[in-house]
Amino acid sequence: MELEAAKMIGAGLASLALIGAGLGIGNIFGNFLSAAIRNPSAAQKQFPNLLLGFALAEATGLFGLVLAFIILFAF
Repeated sequence: MELEAAKMIGAGLASLALIGAGLGIGNIFGNFLSAAIRNPSAAQKQFPNLLLGFALAEATGLFGLVLAFIILFAF
Protein backbone atom coordinates (compact mmCIF):
# COMPACT_ATOMS: atom_id res chain seq x y z
CA MET A 1 0.00 0.00 0.00
CA GLU A 2 1.28 3.43 -0.82
CA LEU A 3 1.96 5.95 1.90
CA GLU A 4 -0.55 8.44 0.48
CA ALA A 5 -3.34 5.87 0.52
CA ALA A 6 -2.52 4.90 4.10
CA LYS A 7 -2.62 8.56 5.12
CA MET A 8 -6.05 9.01 3.56
CA ILE A 9 -7.42 5.89 5.25
CA GLY A 10 -6.00 6.94 8.61
CA ALA A 11 -7.40 10.44 8.32
CA GLY A 12 -10.80 9.04 7.39
CA LEU A 13 -10.80 6.74 10.38
CA ALA A 14 -9.72 9.58 12.68
CA SER A 15 -12.52 11.78 11.40
CA LEU A 16 -15.08 9.17 12.47
CA ALA A 17 -14.85 10.81 15.90
CA LEU A 18 -16.99 13.60 14.44
CA ILE A 19 -19.86 11.16 14.03
CA GLY A 20 -19.71 10.31 17.72
CA ALA A 21 -19.55 13.98 18.63
CA GLY A 22 -22.62 14.74 16.54
CA LEU A 23 -24.56 11.88 18.07
CA GLY A 24 -23.47 12.88 21.57
CA ILE A 25 -24.44 16.52 21.13
CA GLY A 26 -27.81 15.57 19.70
CA ASN A 27 -28.41 13.19 22.57
CA ILE A 28 -27.43 15.78 25.17
CA PHE A 29 -29.68 18.52 23.80
CA GLY A 30 -32.55 16.16 23.07
CA ASN A 31 -32.57 14.80 26.61
CA PHE A 32 -32.27 18.29 28.07
CA LEU A 33 -35.20 19.51 26.01
CA SER A 34 -37.28 16.52 27.04
CA ALA A 35 -36.48 17.09 30.71
CA ALA A 36 -37.10 20.85 30.44
CA ILE A 37 -40.54 20.25 28.96
CA ARG A 38 -41.44 17.83 31.76
CA ASN A 39 -40.12 20.00 34.60
CA PRO A 40 -39.42 23.61 33.57
CA SER A 41 -38.42 24.70 37.08
CA ALA A 42 -35.49 22.26 37.17
CA ALA A 43 -34.22 23.20 33.72
CA GLN A 44 -32.31 26.24 34.93
CA LYS A 45 -30.37 24.18 37.48
CA GLN A 46 -29.36 21.63 34.82
CA PHE A 47 -28.19 24.18 32.27
CA PRO A 48 -24.53 24.20 33.47
CA ASN A 49 -24.48 20.41 33.13
CA LEU A 50 -25.81 20.81 29.60
CA LEU A 51 -22.99 23.16 28.68
CA LEU A 52 -20.37 20.90 30.24
CA GLY A 53 -21.66 17.88 28.33
CA PHE A 54 -21.76 19.87 25.11
CA ALA A 55 -18.18 21.09 25.60
CA LEU A 56 -16.85 17.61 26.32
CA ALA A 57 -18.65 16.05 23.35
CA GLU A 58 -17.48 18.82 21.03
CA ALA A 59 -13.89 18.55 22.31
CA THR A 60 -13.88 14.85 21.46
CA GLY A 61 -14.89 15.63 17.90
CA LEU A 62 -12.33 18.40 17.59
CA PHE A 63 -9.56 16.13 18.86
CA GLY A 64 -10.46 13.64 16.14
CA LEU A 65 -10.46 16.37 13.50
CA VAL A 66 -7.09 17.70 14.64
CA LEU A 67 -5.69 14.18 14.57
CA ALA A 68 -6.96 13.73 11.01
CA PHE A 69 -5.27 16.98 9.94
CA ILE A 70 -2.03 15.95 11.64
CA ILE A 71 -2.09 12.64 9.79
CA LEU A 72 -2.74 14.36 6.45
CA PHE A 73 -0.38 17.30 6.64
CA ALA A 74 2.37 16.49 9.16
CA PHE A 75 3.49 13.07 7.96
